[in-house]
Amino acid sequence: MRLRRLRDYIEPGVLVLFVGINPGIRSATIGHHFAGYSNRFWKLLHESRLVPSPLTCEDDTRLPEWRYGMTNLVPRATAGIGDLRPEDFTSGRGRLLGKIRNYRPKVVALVGVTLYRTLFRTRGPIRGNSTRVAGFQLGLQADTLSGVPVFVLPNPSGRNANYTYREMLRAFCDLKEYLDKGCRRS
Repeated sequence: MRLRRLRDYIEPGVLVLFVGINPGIRSATIGHHFAGYSNRFWKLLHESRLVPSPLTCEDDTRLPEWRYGMTNLVPRATAGIGDLRPEDFTSGRGRLLGKIRNYRPKVVALVGVTLYRTLFRTRGPIRGNSTRVAGFQLGLQADTLSGVPVFVLPNPSGRNANYTYREMLRAFCDLKEYLDKGCRRS
C-alpha cells in the first residue's frame, strides 16, 4: 500500500484554516483529508451550514470555494497519534505558524482537543462562541496562533468517544455563528 502525502488546500484570502493533527492511513492511501470510513467531518461541514451542499472527502479540493483551507500539523500518516514522535510536533508547529503568517486566515480551526493541547500544553481560558463538553470548552479560545484567533472543534473521527454527534454538530454550528458575526469575540 502506497501512502500519499496529502496536499494542503490554502489560498490567499482564506477565511478559516482547518488544521488536523495528521492524516490517517486511509486518507494517505486515497489522497484526501478526513477520509476515514467513520469520519464525520464532511457531514458536519454541511449540517452546520458551513458549506451549502453535502461533500465527501473527494471534495477536499473544493474547500477554497468557500474560503476555507485545510492542512495538518504533521504531514506524516500514521494509524494513530500514538505513532507520532515529539519532533513531529515540534517541526509541525513551526510549519503551521509559517502557513498562518503567510496566509493570515481570519480564524484557525483546530480539529481536535488533542491538537489544541499539543500546541498549547494547557486547557486555556475560554471566551464566547463555545460549547462545554466532556470537561473541555470547545469553540473560541483565548489563545492565538501568530495573532490569529483559535477555534477548537472536536475530532470528528468515529473513534472519538468523548463527543456525541450532536455535540460535534453544536461545535461546528458555533463556528458558523462566529463567522456570521464577523469573527468577533463575544
